[in-house]
Amino acid sequence: MAPSAALTEPDNLLTPKEKNKLRKPVVEKMRRDRINSSIEQLKLLLEKEFQRHQPNSKLEKADILEMTVSYLKQQSQLQIKTYFHKSSQFDFREGYSRCLQEAFHFLSLHKVRTETQSKLLSHFQK
Repeated sequence: MAPSAALTEPDNLLTPKEKNKLRKPVVEKMRRDRINSSIEQLKLLLEKEFQRHQPNSKLEKADILEMTVSYLKQQSQLQIKTYFHKSSQFDFREGYSRCLQEAFHFLSLHKVRTETQSKLLSHFQK
């Protein structure tokens, strides 16, 4: 007896709805595998940080995600503080340079005693 078409080509007999029903568990498993892989990567990347907070404990996936969010928030706040600190230093230096330029310009326009002028310039350069 010859094999029937139904046994050799089952995909042709399935409706799109049935195909989706068969494909859904496979797609879902792939999605869960990606999530688990990413959580494992986070755990490895932040292993030292996790050991500081919870040494010798087995972390659940939710713990790993919560601690990662906390760590990233902390790092973000540090970057903001560092940026503002550097920014204020830069603003101070820029303002001081501008003030120095104005002073030099003023001294060059007005007849000031050279001794006073040299004392003032040496003071600014300190």
